[in-house]
Amino acid sequence: MTAVPPTPNTARDGRLSYAVFQLARVHRAQAAAMLREMELHPGQELLLMQLFDRDGQTQSELLDSVGLDHSTVSKSLRRMQDAGLLTREPAAHDRRVMVVHLTEKGRALREPIAAMWRTLEEASVQGLTADEIETFIRIARNMAGALGAPGGGTDRA
Repeated sequence: MTAVPPTPNTARDGRLSYAVFQLARVHRAQAAAMLREMELHPGQELLLMQLFDRDGQTQSELLDSVGLDHSTVSKSLRRMQDAGLLTREPAAHDRRVMVVHLTEKGRALREPIAAMWRTLEEASVQGLTADEIETFIRIARNMAGALGAPGGGTDRA
């Protein structure tokens, strides 16, 4: 386990926010390294996971489901199409609407991506009890909701 650097004095009134920042940074770096092994860029797995759940979504639906900006999603989809992971075709009902479908190569990433998330989860929760994990998830969702994130919100269960 790597030692966590101390919180700078400037952040002493925002210790929780600084801890969230440190966690997000190291978590994202670990995920990015794992994604590189699959020749993916961070965020592309989020789009793929949405398509694993429901293939044939419009580009707008994907945009709404992952909470990223339009240019990021568009660029990611273009890269993924160039890599042979998906296709984008105009919708029959409106040629301006792009429908996104996985290719066989894209569908083949389902299990490797699921395995990546399992591995990341196992590393992330080392030393935590099941109750601590559930409490953390509830608190993280509440904080995300307080900050206006899609899918965040109060979760008192």
